[in-house]
Amino acid sequence: MSSIDFSWLIGGPQGSGVESGANVFSKVCAELGYQIFGKREFHSNIKGEHSYFIVRISDSVIHSNVNEVSLMISFDAETIFRHYDEVMQGGGIIYDSDLQETSTDSVRALDNHFKERLHKDLESKNKPFTISGVLEIAKEKGVHLYPVSFKKILSSLAEQTENPKLKGMIRMYNVIGVSLSLGLIKMPSTSLLQSIDSIFSKKPKIAEINKLAANYSYNFAISKFTNFPFTLMGTEKQKDTILVQGHQGTSIGKMVSGCRFQSYYPITPASDESVFLESNELLEVYHDRPGSTLVIQTEDEISAIGMMIGSSLTGTRSSTSTSGPGFALMAEAIGWAGMNEVPIVLTLYQRSGPSTGLPTRHGQDDLLFAVAGSFGDFPKIVYSSGDIEESFYDTGRCFNYADVYQVPVIHMMDKFLSSSVVTCKRFDPKKITINRGKLLDTIEGEYKRFAFTDDGISPRSRLGLDNGIFWNTGDESDEYGHITEDPQMRIKMMDKRMSRLDLILKQIPENEQIISHNIAEYTIISWGSTKGPILDALEMLKKEGIDIGFIQIKLLHPFPANSIKTLLQKAKYIIDIEANHSGQLGKIFKQNVTREVDYFILKYTGRGMTCTEVYQSLKKIIENKAKRREVLDHGS
Repeated sequence: MSSIDFSWLIGGPQGSGVESGANVFSKVCAELGYQIFGKREFHSNIKGEHSYFIVRISDSVIHSNVNEVSLMISFDAETIFRHYDEVMQGGGIIYDSDLQETSTDSVRALDNHFKERLHKDLESKNKPFTISGVLEIAKEKGVHLYPVSFKKILSSLAEQTENPKLKGMIRMYNVIGVSLSLGLIKMPSTSLLQSIDSIFSKKPKIAEINKLAANYSYNFAISKFTNFPFTLMGTEKQKDTILVQGHQGTSIGKMVSGCRFQSYYPITPASDESVFLESNELLEVYHDRPGSTLVIQTEDEISAIGMMIGSSLTGTRSSTSTSGPGFALMAEAIGWAGMNEVPIVLTLYQRSGPSTGLPTRHGQDDLLFAVAGSFGDFPKIVYSSGDIEESFYDTGRCFNYADVYQVPVIHMMDKFLSSSVVTCKRFDPKKITINRGKLLDTIEGEYKRFAFTDDGISPRSRLGLDNGIFWNTGDESDEYGHITEDPQMRIKMMDKRMSRLDLILKQIPENEQIISHNIAEYTIISWGSTKGPILDALEMLKKEGIDIGFIQIKLLHPFPANSIKTLLQKAKYIIDIEANHSGQLGKIFKQNVTREVDYFILKYTGRGMTCTEVYQSLKKIIENKAKRREVLDHGS
């Protein structure tokens, strides 16, 4: 049993350094040996609206956040108004004492819907509509309050260092907040200063100023703050553990897998992947295989996928990365790649739709679109990763699948994963192999690009290869690629392409298609980033003697129906858990397995699931107190 399970929340206006502060805090905790799961939430405007970051710390492996917060640090009023009720009994709030009498009406960023709910709660408890009102409620609940004037800290620091400019550097509020937190929980300060050095390594002057503020604030908390029940002094660091951000699994996976071209058009939350590739042009990998990837930002998503397809036709491993609206624009070209048997990998970072939807929020809304998107029948693979570590190795698999079966591969990720910061096992490039399938180096004699073969996969030439002349067209074609509307040739070509779906199910190892985490009377089916909250919830239930099974489905198209049917023979109740309104996996499951889902646990608020709310819903199902459709709503 874990002796440490601590959650920390930092909040502030967008652009105020919330993410930087959380990264410093996470890095310190990871350096001291703790396991980390952190997640950022932010509005879709560039600056000003509310942003917050929750970091969960443990001395055992964790995969998700919980509902309650152990310590909240806030340097603005909105964070207190929005999150005061999430702080647990015995937890703490460090806040700017200068905000004490701030009223709800003076915080313009508070939307009317939230304000109405907040006022109703304050009124019911006979409290004023101010920061002091919500803090009184927290105190009555048993929360420790730690007021401090951030302005006075900067003023004192300015006097001490004889640097008057420091008085106005409110940008350092985030580092002050982090340092106050670390002082309160008595974490060693050495790691704090090292983390600041690391994060501001390219800006040494800024690093020095931040370290001054950090030292002062840390010592202030040590001397002034008392009676906090949580102390985190560090633990034994696990070997080969790294701290990574969400997009780094697929980014580094692409480098190691031999992806040499990525085109993209900027879109949240997919852009981070391409920006990371642009920032890390060369990565040394096993056997001195170069890791450089050419990255091009295009004028729109249609251009991005067109350039990717063109690059792939040269024999280059090629990819793009996008989100729902961009994926919609790419749909026709994906069909063109399917018709012409062009291997491409498209990383789809889902967010909440439809249309622009919630552009910076989470969702698993695109499954049915990914499976059925683009017109006409053609073979493709839809594959899903459950966490950041998985995404590294899955990226390598996706490129191999694309090359071997000569199909478009859609690698499903999402905002939950992209906005996470986690500790995991160090990625091992040696575990990623490269299989280019039937890509030819030389051609002798007559060449037919779309030749009929025993396995339905034709030898693949590339642009510029001697004797490897071929034609590509969006129309139906014969073996050479010449346009044809002959009905018998149409049947043969369609059958040839579509036969790959059966071949894919037959040849891809079952442990790459599905992962069974036990089968029980009650068994969960799910996909993607719900994996983490589910695993943590199952661990919580296991401690109570409740055993629930879980099948994580990674290969979503073609669907491994027979394997899943076999696994579920002893399961009496099927529970579908996913982050969309309609239970899209449940629909695919029913269509292919011909069995009804008994319960749905769904979330579509745009916020990621916590293990707490998954646990609570599963408990209700076991106790026969649940509706068939449980809808989760935790999160601000």
